Amino acid sequence: MHTLIRDRDISKHDFVFYSDRLIRLVVEHGLGHLPFTEKQVVTPTATVYTGVDFCKKLCGVSIVRSGESMENALRACCKGIKIGKILIHREGDDGKQLIYEKLPTDISERHVLLLDPVLATDSSATSLQPFLSYFFYLFSYILIPILIPQAPEGIHCVCKRYPSLKIVTSEIDVALNAEFRVIPGMGEFGDRYFGTDD
Repeated sequence: MHTLIRDRDISKHDFVFYSDRLIRLVVEHGLGHLPFTEKQVVTPTATVYTGVDFCKKLCGVSIVRSGESMENALRACCKGIKIGKILIHREGDDGKQLIYEKLPTDISERHVLLLDPVLATDSSATSLQPFLSYFFYLFSYILIPILIPQAPEGIHCVCKRYPSLKIVTSEIDVALNAEFRVIPGMGEFGDRYFGTDD
C-alpha cells in the first residue's frame, strides 16, 4: 500500500482508497493502546466470559486539513465519537502558528487521539505546544495515531519534548532533505487526498 500511494502517477481514486486502508489499520492499532476495564458477560451457552470493556471516554482531534482524512476511520471504529479541530496556519516554509481550535466541552475527561497523517519536522509540535501542554496538565496519557511517512527528525523531536506521548504510525521514512521535505516521501498528503494538487 505504501508503494502504491507513493507513486506519483497513481490515480486520485486509488490514492484515497489505499490511504483509507492504511488509516483504518493505524487507527485500529492505536485504539488497542487505550485503557480497558475487565468486563464479564454471559454467552448464549450460559457461560460467563471474562473480557474487556472498551474505554468510553474518547475523542479525536484532527489537524485541519490533512487530519480530516483520518476522521472517517475513527468514526467507523468508534460509533458516535466526538471530534474536535485544530487549524494551524503555515507562514513560509517552516513557520506555523496555532490559530483556531474547536474542542468538545468535556475534553478534560477524555483520552485524546490527535489525527495528523504526516509528521515531518518539529514545527507542528512547536505550534501545538500550548495545546499539548494543556492536555498534559489534565491527563497523564495521550495517544496520537499518525499515519504515513514520518521523518525520524520529527518523531525524535516530539518524543523528546513529550516523553509520555505515544505515536502510532505505519512507516518511518529515511530523512528530510534540504527543503525540509520527507524523503522518499509522498508529496503533500492533503492536496493529493482531497484532489487539490493540480
